[in-house]
Amino acid sequence: MPTSVDLTTTALYERLQHEVALFARRAEQTRLGGVGKARNSMDRAAYLLLNRLDREGAMGVKALAEGMGIDSSTVTRQVAPLVESGLVKRTSHPEDGRAVVLALSPRGRARLEEVRASRRKLMAVVTDDWSEDEREMFCTLLARFNAALSDYHNAGPREER
Repeated sequence: MPTSVDLTTTALYERLQHEVALFARRAEQTRLGGVGKARNSMDRAAYLLLNRLDREGAMGVKALAEGMGIDSSTVTRQVAPLVESGLVKRTSHPEDGRAVVLALSPRGRARLEEVRASRRKLMAVVTDDWSEDEREMFCTLLARFNAALSDYHNAGPREER
């Protein structure tokens, strides 16, 4: 017979999974695109790729894929339209001219900043009635949750606990 602690824990996990499912739906609906003219103007894959190149600098497809936890063929497919649109440039590796390095172009950097500004504005609007402490706590917990999900997926299949 389940105890009240078991029922409370089960109910909490039920709420948690439901809220995460709602968050995923809402994030996909809005694409967390922001407000104004930049709203919904960059898909998630492009945003994450441009962000990584901006924060870590030029790198090869393999390093980019490993850093993002996806395979190289996915990165190649996702980068192609970014190169075509001039947001990312392909250059030769400075030490090995045969290898290709991907870098954020000046146009890509400007576009990324436009989208970031729009998304910051959306976050400000959505959390307008939150305190700074609440925003900080939410960021901390969301980062911890994302890290735990990443660790779980990177560890491969494991038995249920």
